Amino acid sequence: MATNAVDETEATQATTDEKAVDTTKSDEVPQTEVPAAADDAQTKEVSPSGVGQGAAAVVSAALGVVSLTGSWIGTVASARQNLIGQLETAQNAGVAQQIQAVYGDAWQTTALWGGLFALIALVTGVVTLARPAFGTPGRVQAPWIKSVAWAGVALGVIGLFLAVLKYTGILLGLPSAS
Repeated sequence: MATNAVDETEATQATTDEKAVDTTKSDEVPQTEVPAAADDAQTKEVSPSGVGQGAAAVVSAALGVVSLTGSWIGTVASARQNLIGQLETAQNAGVAQQIQAVYGDAWQTTALWGGLFALIALVTGVVTLARPAFGTPGRVQAPWIKSVAWAGVALGVIGLFLAVLKYTGILLGLPSAS
Protein backbone atom coordinates (compact mmCIF):
# COMPACT_ATOMS: atom_id res chain seq x y z
CA MET A 1 0.00 0.00 0.00
CA ALA A 2 2.81 2.35 0.78
CA THR A 3 4.12 1.88 -2.72
CA ASN A 4 0.75 2.71 -4.25
CA ALA A 5 0.54 5.94 -2.24
CA VAL A 6 4.01 7.02 -3.36
CA ASP A 7 3.20 6.16 -6.99
CA GLU A 8 -0.05 8.15 -6.85
CA THR A 9 1.71 11.17 -5.35
CA GLU A 10 4.39 11.09 -8.03
CA ALA A 11 1.72 10.77 -10.74
CA THR A 12 -0.22 13.75 -9.35
CA GLN A 13 2.93 15.88 -9.22
CA ALA A 14 3.82 14.91 -12.78
CA THR A 15 0.40 15.95 -14.10
CA THR A 16 0.52 19.20 -12.14
CA ASP A 17 3.93 20.01 -13.59
CA GLU A 18 2.71 19.28 -17.11
CA LYS A 19 -0.29 21.59 -16.67
CA ALA A 20 1.93 24.35 -15.36
CA VAL A 21 4.18 24.02 -18.36
CA ASP A 22 1.23 24.00 -20.75
CA THR A 23 -0.31 27.15 -19.30
CA THR A 24 2.92 29.11 -19.52
CA LYS A 25 3.25 28.16 -23.14
CA SER A 26 -0.28 29.42 -23.97
CA ASP A 27 0.35 32.81 -22.29
CA GLU A 28 3.13 33.73 -24.69
CA VAL A 29 2.13 36.23 -27.37
CA PRO A 30 3.58 35.76 -30.84
CA GLN A 31 5.71 38.69 -31.99
CA THR A 32 3.64 39.26 -35.13
CA GLU A 33 0.50 40.33 -33.18
CA VAL A 34 2.09 43.16 -31.19
CA PRO A 35 2.89 45.47 -34.13
CA ALA A 36 -0.60 44.92 -35.60
CA ALA A 37 -2.19 46.09 -32.35
CA ALA A 38 0.03 49.18 -32.34
CA ASP A 39 -1.02 50.00 -35.93
CA ASP A 40 -4.71 49.74 -34.94
CA ALA A 41 -4.18 52.13 -32.04
CA GLN A 42 -2.51 54.66 -34.34
CA THR A 43 -5.32 54.50 -36.90
CA LYS A 44 -7.95 55.04 -34.23
CA GLU A 45 -6.19 58.18 -33.06
CA VAL A 46 -5.75 59.56 -36.58
CA SER A 47 -9.25 59.03 -37.97
CA PRO A 48 -11.91 61.13 -36.19
CA SER A 49 -15.34 59.64 -35.62
CA GLY A 50 -17.36 62.69 -36.70
CA VAL A 51 -19.16 63.04 -33.37
CA GLY A 52 -18.24 66.72 -33.10
CA GLN A 53 -19.54 67.45 -36.57
CA GLY A 54 -22.77 65.61 -35.82
CA ALA A 55 -23.23 67.54 -32.59
CA ALA A 56 -22.58 70.84 -34.36
CA ALA A 57 -25.14 69.97 -37.02
CA VAL A 58 -27.78 69.16 -34.40
CA VAL A 59 -26.98 72.37 -32.49
CA SER A 60 -27.33 74.35 -35.71
CA ALA A 61 -30.77 72.89 -36.43
CA ALA A 62 -31.89 73.40 -32.82
CA LEU A 63 -30.79 77.03 -32.84
CA GLY A 64 -32.64 77.51 -36.12
CA VAL A 65 -35.83 76.20 -34.52
CA VAL A 66 -35.29 78.46 -31.49
CA SER A 67 -34.90 81.46 -33.79
CA LEU A 68 -38.31 80.74 -35.29
CA THR A 69 -40.23 79.82 -32.15
CA GLY A 70 -38.63 82.24 -29.70
CA SER A 71 -36.44 81.74 -26.71
CA TRP A 72 -36.68 82.30 -23.00
CA ILE A 73 -34.06 85.03 -23.14
CA GLY A 74 -35.95 86.79 -25.94
CA THR A 75 -39.15 86.68 -23.91
CA VAL A 76 -37.44 88.06 -20.81
CA ALA A 77 -35.72 90.82 -22.82
CA SER A 78 -39.05 91.74 -24.43
CA ALA A 79 -40.83 91.91 -21.08
CA ARG A 80 -38.00 94.04 -19.69
CA GLN A 81 -38.20 96.42 -22.63
CA ASN A 82 -41.97 96.60 -22.19
CA LEU A 83 -41.52 97.57 -18.53
CA ILE A 84 -38.88 100.17 -19.41
CA GLY A 85 -41.24 101.62 -22.01
CA GLN A 86 -44.04 101.87 -19.45
CA LEU A 87 -41.81 103.56 -16.90
CA GLU A 88 -40.22 106.07 -19.28
CA THR A 89 -43.33 107.12 -21.15
CA ALA A 90 -44.87 110.27 -19.80
CA GLN A 91 -48.58 110.41 -19.11
CA ASN A 92 -49.04 113.29 -21.53
CA ALA A 93 -47.18 111.52 -24.39
CA GLY A 94 -49.05 110.93 -27.61
CA VAL A 95 -50.66 107.60 -28.41
CA ALA A 96 -48.16 106.79 -31.17
CA GLN A 97 -45.26 107.46 -28.81
CA GLN A 98 -46.82 105.28 -26.08
CA ILE A 99 -47.42 102.41 -28.52
CA GLN A 100 -43.85 102.59 -29.78
CA ALA A 101 -42.34 102.78 -26.29
CA VAL A 102 -44.45 100.05 -24.73
CA TYR A 103 -44.98 97.60 -27.61
CA GLY A 104 -42.74 98.54 -30.52
CA ASP A 105 -39.44 98.44 -28.63
CA ALA A 106 -40.38 95.11 -27.03
CA TRP A 107 -41.27 93.69 -30.47
CA GLN A 108 -37.95 94.86 -31.89
CA THR A 109 -36.08 93.33 -28.92
CA THR A 110 -37.75 89.99 -29.62
CA ALA A 111 -36.77 90.31 -33.28
CA LEU A 112 -33.16 91.07 -32.32
CA TRP A 113 -32.85 87.99 -30.14
CA GLY A 114 -34.50 85.81 -32.80
CA GLY A 115 -32.07 87.22 -35.37
CA LEU A 116 -29.12 86.52 -33.10
CA PHE A 117 -30.14 82.87 -32.68
CA ALA A 118 -30.72 82.59 -36.43
CA LEU A 119 -27.30 84.04 -37.19
CA ILE A 120 -25.58 81.63 -34.79
CA ALA A 121 -27.51 78.72 -36.36
CA LEU A 122 -26.50 79.85 -39.83
CA VAL A 123 -22.81 80.21 -38.97
CA THR A 124 -22.72 76.88 -37.09
CA GLY A 125 -24.34 75.07 -40.02
CA VAL A 126 -21.99 76.60 -42.59
CA VAL A 127 -18.92 75.79 -40.48
CA THR A 128 -20.14 72.20 -40.07
CA LEU A 129 -20.59 71.84 -43.82
CA ALA A 130 -17.20 73.40 -44.57
CA ARG A 131 -15.29 71.40 -41.94
CA PRO A 132 -14.40 68.40 -44.15
CA ALA A 133 -12.54 70.71 -46.54
CA PHE A 134 -10.05 71.46 -43.75
CA GLY A 135 -9.86 67.94 -42.30
CA THR A 136 -8.36 64.65 -43.36
CA PRO A 137 -8.18 64.37 -47.17
CA GLY A 138 -10.42 61.67 -48.59
CA ARG A 139 -12.61 61.46 -45.50
CA VAL A 140 -16.28 61.75 -46.41
CA GLN A 141 -18.76 63.43 -44.08
CA ALA A 142 -21.69 61.24 -43.05
CA PRO A 143 -24.85 61.98 -45.05
CA TRP A 144 -27.00 62.55 -41.96
CA ILE A 145 -24.57 65.22 -40.73
CA LYS A 146 -24.85 67.03 -44.04
CA SER A 147 -28.64 66.82 -43.98
CA VAL A 148 -28.98 68.14 -40.44
CA ALA A 149 -26.41 70.89 -41.08
CA TRP A 150 -28.29 71.97 -44.21
CA ALA A 151 -31.49 72.03 -42.17
CA GLY A 152 -29.75 74.29 -39.64
CA VAL A 153 -28.56 76.58 -42.44
CA ALA A 154 -32.04 76.75 -43.97
CA LEU A 155 -33.71 77.43 -40.62
CA GLY A 156 -31.07 80.06 -39.87
CA VAL A 157 -31.71 81.84 -43.17
CA ILE A 158 -35.48 81.76 -42.65
CA GLY A 159 -35.13 82.94 -39.04
CA LEU A 160 -32.79 85.77 -40.05
CA PHE A 161 -35.15 86.86 -42.82
CA LEU A 162 -38.14 86.86 -40.46
CA ALA A 163 -36.18 88.72 -37.78
CA VAL A 164 -35.31 91.48 -40.24
CA LEU A 165 -38.94 91.69 -41.35
CA LYS A 166 -40.15 91.89 -37.73
CA TYR A 167 -37.56 94.48 -36.74
CA THR A 168 -38.32 96.77 -39.67
CA GLY A 169 -42.07 96.50 -39.13
CA ILE A 170 -42.79 94.92 -42.50
CA LEU A 171 -44.07 91.76 -40.83
CA LEU A 172 -46.76 92.50 -38.25
CA GLY A 173 -45.88 96.15 -37.82
CA LEU A 174 -47.36 98.34 -35.12
CA PRO A 175 -50.85 99.70 -35.70
CA SER A 176 -51.11 103.31 -36.64
CA ALA A 177 -52.32 105.72 -34.00
CA SER A 178 -54.69 107.88 -36.00
